[in-house]
Amino acid sequence: MPTFDFDLFVIGGGSGGVRAARMAAQTGARVGLAEAAELGGTCVNVGCIPKKLYSYAAGYAESFEEAAGYGWKLPAEPQFDWAHLKSQRAKEIGRLNGIYASLLKNSGVTLITGWAQLVDGHTVEIDGKRHTARHLLVATGGTPFVPDIPGREHIVTSDAMFDLDPFPKRLLVVGGGYIACEFASIFNGLGAKVTQLHRRAHLLTGFDDDVRQFLANEMGKAGVDVRLNCEASSIARGPDGLVVTLARGQQIEADTVLFATGRVPNTQGLGLEAAGVKLDDKGAIAVDAHYRTSVPSIYAVGDVSTRVQLTPVALAEAMVVVDALFGKGKRRMDYEFIPTAVFTHPNIGTCGYTELDARAKFGEITVFSSEFKSLRHTLSGRSERTFMKLVVDKKSDRVVGLHMVGADAGEVVQGFAVAMRAGATKAIFDSTIGIHPTGAEEFVTMREPMPG
Repeated sequence: MPTFDFDLFVIGGGSGGVRAARMAAQTGARVGLAEAAELGGTCVNVGCIPKKLYSYAAGYAESFEEAAGYGWKLPAEPQFDWAHLKSQRAKEIGRLNGIYASLLKNSGVTLITGWAQLVDGHTVEIDGKRHTARHLLVATGGTPFVPDIPGREHIVTSDAMFDLDPFPKRLLVVGGGYIACEFASIFNGLGAKVTQLHRRAHLLTGFDDDVRQFLANEMGKAGVDVRLNCEASSIARGPDGLVVTLARGQQIEADTVLFATGRVPNTQGLGLEAAGVKLDDKGAIAVDAHYRTSVPSIYAVGDVSTRVQLTPVALAEAMVVVDALFGKGKRRMDYEFIPTAVFTHPNIGTCGYTELDARAKFGEITVFSSEFKSLRHTLSGRSERTFMKLVVDKKSDRVVGLHMVGADAGEVVQGFAVAMRAGATKAIFDSTIGIHPTGAEEFVTMREPMPG
């Protein structure tokens, strides 16, 4: 048998890579991990965590506005300190980087700082030094995509949004996915004048149609200038900022132009071709049901293989690989009923099938929905409304889709996702006692189905 330096070598220190490395090491395996940047990957450094922190910051502006309706009188107009927020965020991210390093060290993982390239099915090279492993795992995540348009050098991506200097008084967001909508909401809340362009007729492709339309309306009411069926064709530096020319010829001036037009698998410069690792038609690493690539000793998980681009999914996939290589090989990944949230203002929480997808899969369905002003806003003076929707398979009575737009939607939907995974029917929802007064109770009190 050949002798290897490691039993498993992981390329990428993001959520999936760190989880795989430390869990494998805890089984007694010899594990190495290479990361060229800060530990934690996109989620910790320029994704989920800082984005949620900034979402909280934007939420305070709404709370200050609402306080008057509840009898609070502020002694002066609230002042927002962008530099302080950035500093506080940087401290917290630094703390998390340290935690990730400690987790790896305490598990016995050998951490190597540098850019790793595959040489063959068992070898990686980092800064001229080669390391061998019985198994290799690629977990390098994704990276923002920017289209090749004139003036693209003036564009920033989501990675740069947390440290902009100065704070943009006028922000143009190009894109209609969850990242675009989140940053549009966040910076609108922090005080920027935000315009959002999307080339399609609706935001958030892939989400339920009612959710998409409801959110666009709520974002518009909150102050975001949402322009649909609209595309940027060029960007230039003008005397008073950036000038963005649209496909129809109109122009928009902005201090910062964010292109949140999707993310692509981070596969460049990894030596995949030299090692014989094949990519799929989306440019992602092609993997089988066990996350094995075209080279049997090389695996890939997370956004680099683009099953579902969510941090918890990468963590779960990593656990499947570790169990297959160093455990009993019984763990499986189920991609049905994965809950997710979008931290717009208001939030989105969703689990299961959209109405359109449910009709295609189950045939006959029953749809329940409710729209209302939450109790909070009866005195706050704000016009924000909440939307909830259930999609039920008529044959089995199982709830197969659950969608919410409203405060703390992610917190609400996480609990319902457990019930949906367990196969809860509409009858079980109906027999569940609601917590009153909450918005969440609406999910167990909807009785009248939508027509059709």
